[in-house]
Amino acid sequence: MFTIKPVIYRDGGFMNQPFAFGGEDGPEAFDATMRYRSGLQNYVIDTGSEVILVDTGLPAGTPEESPNETTPIFTGHDVLPYMEALAALGYQPDQVSKILLTHKHADHSGELKSFPNAQIFVNEHEADAMELQGLDNLVPVAFTDGPYKNFPESQKIADGVWYIRAEGHTKGNALVVVEDTEEGLFYMIHGDITYTDEALYANKLSVVYEDKDAARETLDRVRAFVAANPTVYLSTHTPLGVGNLEAKRVVDLENPPETIPVGELTFKTRTGKYVCSICGYVYDPTVGDETQGIPAGTPFEDLPDDWHCPRCRQPKSKFNAA
Repeated sequence: MFTIKPVIYRDGGFMNQPFAFGGEDGPEAFDATMRYRSGLQNYVIDTGSEVILVDTGLPAGTPEESPNETTPIFTGHDVLPYMEALAALGYQPDQVSKILLTHKHADHSGELKSFPNAQIFVNEHEADAMELQGLDNLVPVAFTDGPYKNFPESQKIADGVWYIRAEGHTKGNALVVVEDTEEGLFYMIHGDITYTDEALYANKLSVVYEDKDAARETLDRVRAFVAANPTVYLSTHTPLGVGNLEAKRVVDLENPPETIPVGELTFKTRTGKYVCSICGYVYDPTVGDETQGIPAGTPFEDLPDDWHCPRCRQPKSKFNAA
């Protein structure tokens, strides 16, 4: 019998509705004052015979963002570094045999280097991503085990554990389904197919994708899957993922979850650093960015308008002050 546990390393954040819903209609179509709770957690699948991770958190030392009233997404305040949060659940790196990567972004891949003895399964279309360079234990997956339910391409990882091609958010995106045959439940662990469960129910894409058409196809397949199969939906960026897991709460697309107010926002003194809200890259003005000819000592505000994240190529507008 397997168990699934959340590795919670940030909480108390928020995202606004234009960020979470505005991928197709445009952010301006939504209410920027409407906020949904945000945090960060990844998941452990303990099968009893092996420990499998789905994603591996932000790199240790990644600074918190410093949000203001216009910030589209704030991932929250540090609870513990990912590796400490994993240890608090009773797991050490040498116990982990497999890591199933949903996609390359640093809040999902940041501590892969801490598991040199684990096989890291990654969609073949993402194996050459900058974030994954220097890792000798990557296993590019071609999804050769045929369809899984309504998803055309899958790979069986262990009994009841399926790794499924689900592209769009990135061109190498994937998701994981764990079958609980005793209770007749399906646990869907995804990266950023939606950032908040409200978007799943509202059938809205976030503003973050590399292939909008593929992202729409994936969300359509996810919604069809959860409509046909009793599914517990386990998200990365919202504490609803943790709540769904604890309650074994099944998606009912006709009855959206209650949106719990974010609560009072807290702000802190800014450091001058800026964090990419998509991949976690930190721009440090004392270092600059030699890849784009930015000398050390250049404040973020003075970067040229066409400067972009050197890791995921998102524009300046996707960065938050730290």
